[in-house]
Amino acid sequence: MKALQQIIQRVADNPSRPWALATLVQTEGSTYRKPGARLLVDSDGGTLGVLSGGCLEEEIGRQGQKVIDHRSPVLLTFDTKRLYGCDGQLKILVEPLPAAGQNGNLITRIGQLLGNREVCRIRACFDGDTLGSELLASDVLLAEQPGILIDTVPLPIRLLLFGTGPEIEPITQLAGNLGWVVERFGHPSELAEDFHPDAQTAAIVMTHNFGRDLHALDRLLPLQLRYVGLLGPRKRHAELLARLSEYRSLDFKLDGRTLFAPAGLDIGSEAPEEIALSIVSEVAAVLSERRGGFLRERKSDIHTSVTAVSGEAA
Repeated sequence: MKALQQIIQRVADNPSRPWALATLVQTEGSTYRKPGARLLVDSDGGTLGVLSGGCLEEEIGRQGQKVIDHRSPVLLTFDTKRLYGCDGQLKILVEPLPAAGQNGNLITRIGQLLGNREVCRIRACFDGDTLGSELLASDVLLAEQPGILIDTVPLPIRLLLFGTGPEIEPITQLAGNLGWVVERFGHPSELAEDFHPDAQTAAIVMTHNFGRDLHALDRLLPLQLRYVGLLGPRKRHAELLARLSEYRSLDFKLDGRTLFAPAGLDIGSEAPEEIALSIVSEVAAVLSERRGGFLRERKSDIHTSVTAVSGEAA
């Protein structure tokens, strides 16, 4: 997501420049990125984004220059086992991206949809006479077809931070580096009454004040977010829920599945920066439906999701 946001910003900042857009449309075997990853090429062959571990970008840049000059899309095929010793094959669609100008282009329209937190689906045709990408309306239903990639671009994670403690700043920096949207609230009352979350919205409560934590949980739990993190020991967590249950009916099964307290993965955190790393990693794991364990212990492919278990650090 961070790379796509950078591409959107680069195109928006240079509305008079033409580009080439490279999209990874099909993979086999072991590959660095999954279909839907994108890379931007400028007229000098410079690239923004990654589609491999660094071995293909130079060639994509050269091909992208030709696409800009000839205004004609091409499909590139790479066998990384033969070329670089990696056991994978990739197909990459490289298509001309006209200058955004005043009316915008594919990339700026993607940016508008993501900025409004709307569904963004892209149809990329990489086989046949008409190669290229287009935005799809959110209500269009299409069956899977050979030579066509239907890519639903995930919304950037929106992180609601409640508190003013020492962990807030390192969490904000880490989340920003990941391309997340961070919204900070010094007091729970600052969250709008008509706030509408989505599946990529998470919250962390760390006010270091019992009353404010209680108020924040009172606002957040009814929203049924996939992740609500609470800083502090288990005893304090239990006391907060007990007090909250005195005046609000709680679904302990549901809330226990989405409330992570103490927040964070078990990495031996002590300093605020370490706590921030632990919590941000847990949020990423939960929203990716992962458990946050060691990759070497996985029995399946690293890109296969494993749904988080209720009450466990995912």
